Amino acid sequence: MKTKELLNILEGNPGKNLLFEYAPGLLVGANYHITEVKNVTIDSVDCGANPDFWKETIIQLYESPLEKDKREYMSAYKALSILKKVDKIKPMKRDVEVKFEYSNQSFHTAQLFVNEFQIVGDNLLLKLGVEQTDCKAKETCGISEKAAEAVSACAPGSGCC
Repeated sequence: MKTKELLNILEGNPGKNLLFEYAPGLLVGANYHITEVKNVTIDSVDCGANPDFWKETIIQLYESPLEKDKREYMSAYKALSILKKVDKIKPMKRDVEVKFEYSNQSFHTAQLFVNEFQIVGDNLLLKLGVEQTDCKAKETCGISEKAAEAVSACAPGSGCC
């Protein structure tokens, strides 16, 4: 999902509670806060020696231990107001991927993609998920699409890495 899509969804659902599903059936606690918004630039070289460059928006969610018994979720309106305030200080790129950074005691820190959103009663539910790492230089590395499905890393000595 692009940043502009997220902002439009929040704007279109201001009275909804904003919930995040970080794994199937598991929700970020109602005690979450938006603690950081990052404008990230990735300037990389893949294992086939191909340069790449892109930008992302990363929104960090943090569950406050001081509010662990909280039951009311942040509204989409409040989340949008936070993002608008950030945007005035550090403008967000609208046409870039948005991810949510999250962890808890039983879930490692991860940058999660927005796979879909649902309106469920009074709730706006963002379903988050991970993507597996990938070899972007499959042809250079001699990895067929079929092999890439079976193996997620380049083999030593393949000329890939």
